[in-house]
Amino acid sequence: MPDMSRPDVAVIGGSGFYEFLTDPEFVEVSTPYGEPSALISVGSLGKRGVAFLPRHGRHHEFPPHRVNYRANLWALRSVGVRRVLAPCAVGSLQRQLGPGALVVPDQLVDRTAGRVQTYMDTGAAHVGFADPYCPSLRRALINGDPSVVDGGTMVVIEGPRFSTRAESQWYAGQGWALVNMTGHPEAVLSRELAMCYSPIALVTDRDAGIYSTESVSQAAVFAEFGRNVERLRELIADVIGSLPTGDPDCKCGRALDGMQLPFEPP
Repeated sequence: MPDMSRPDVAVIGGSGFYEFLTDPEFVEVSTPYGEPSALISVGSLGKRGVAFLPRHGRHHEFPPHRVNYRANLWALRSVGVRRVLAPCAVGSLQRQLGPGALVVPDQLVDRTAGRVQTYMDTGAAHVGFADPYCPSLRRALINGDPSVVDGGTMVVIEGPRFSTRAESQWYAGQGWALVNMTGHPEAVLSRELAMCYSPIALVTDRDAGIYSTESVSQAAVFAEFGRNVERLRELIADVIGSLPTGDPDCKCGRALDGMQLPFEPP
């Protein structure tokens, strides 16, 4: 029987996604990088142990630039997690992607500033990041719902403000598909801990540069996410149920092979 107290899969919930498991055990984890956003919920889906952590805290205490991403990922790995599914709210930079669309990005552009985005605080250890997301998790998410859009570049901005029209038009002009505030450094920290990671992005709005008559508001973003959160939960639960046990069919777990690390992974 699998050890439910050592979950190998985690869900990091975004804005409006603060609960996932039924009757979980709440686990307090201390890390060398401070406290995670909340206690980790540990429970089961079918015969699989699963962990859940609300990225912004259980009451959305932490804006995107104040989330302790290093503590969050470290804490999840400490309880046994090796695969991370990361639902998030995004704005669309392309007209064909409207509110309610689900997208599994395949590339990331970092436009954040001031965030601590590595565990490599000393020495020379440079993790490969050409393809930022786990191919196995991406495939499982894409196969989980025929409406899911496969691919697209997600640009991650510092926030908490939304983009100006000029910025939005610039991002769209690069061919990027989505704009978000939390996808980095989450992805690279997962890679530095040799964990599989993939976002599943819910489009909540068309960003400010798409139509001159539209702009983004927090109320509209939260309302659209709320309308789709159950759909997102169901998809993620189905995907978790479909994941094979044992070592993932990818290279994520070998990302640190041959490196002299300045830390000991939990």
